[in-house]
Amino acid sequence: MRFSFAKYQGLGNDFIVLDARQWPESQIGPELARRLCDRHRSIGGDGILWVALDEKKNAARMVIYNRDGSRPEMCGNGVRCVAAYFADRQETRDRASLEVLSDAGPRPLTVQPGYDGGWLVTVEMGSIIAEPQGFTTVDLAGTPTLVHFGDAGNPHAVLFLDGPGALDEIEDDLPPRRAAREAAATLVRAREDRYPQGTNVEFVAQKQDGSLRVRVHERGVGWTLACGTGACAVAAVQYARKGVHEGTQRVELDGGALSVALRREPSGAYHAWMTGPAGRAFRGTVEESELVR
Repeated sequence: MRFSFAKYQGLGNDFIVLDARQWPESQIGPELARRLCDRHRSIGGDGILWVALDEKKNAARMVIYNRDGSRPEMCGNGVRCVAAYFADRQETRDRASLEVLSDAGPRPLTVQPGYDGGWLVTVEMGSIIAEPQGFTTVDLAGTPTLVHFGDAGNPHAVLFLDGPGALDEIEDDLPPRRAAREAAATLVRAREDRYPQGTNVEFVAQKQDGSLRVRVHERGVGWTLACGTGACAVAAVQYARKGVHEGTQRVELDGGALSVALRREPSGAYHAWMTGPAGRAFRGTVEESELVR
């Protein structure tokens, strides 16, 4: 027996989409994620997305597993990939909109044609908690660096670096990269009250045009090309630091740019809308014998 899958990506953050009509939820779990996401011995990906469409409600349930088998609460790029998957199949009642039900709650979204045959998706990401003051410091190549707390349905540790070129120095095997890796590992291991299950880590530098350049160490994945919830957390923390109540922030990740619109709520959190591309990389099938070893 063969099982169908689809590979989708949002700014290079790639996922294996498994449809409930072929993949019962009982089959989905950490071991399957680790096996399928192996880039050398299987399909490869940052995670798997199990999706179940309810056409009557124009909603889809989404369950995420990272490639290490952990289950995050939310994934911004993953939500956009789910939207692109159903837009490609033309199965939703209202093809321009959909509500994705995640472990972090519902995420309404709208879809419009994008470039290269993909889709441009705007997701209402809900309330983003952002603290303007750092709550701890980590050593980054000998420099004590503040860590800011952000929560976009999943946790984020946000570190601002000095100078727009600071992130360009974080390259493989160079001391700044090693320092960043060590700082991220320190935060992931910390397991403080704010991060009992670990955290995503964002290294941020502001460019002269006001956009934010970001590199992401994602919980359960490692260094990744993009993180949608991370982009929202970074933008909200930046606005909180500067006392900005409303606006749109451009966030540039290694895989491309996202636009994050923010509006401050009475609680002090920021309501966010994230816009970015998503599209299919390829489709395929897996032999049942490959799933059980």
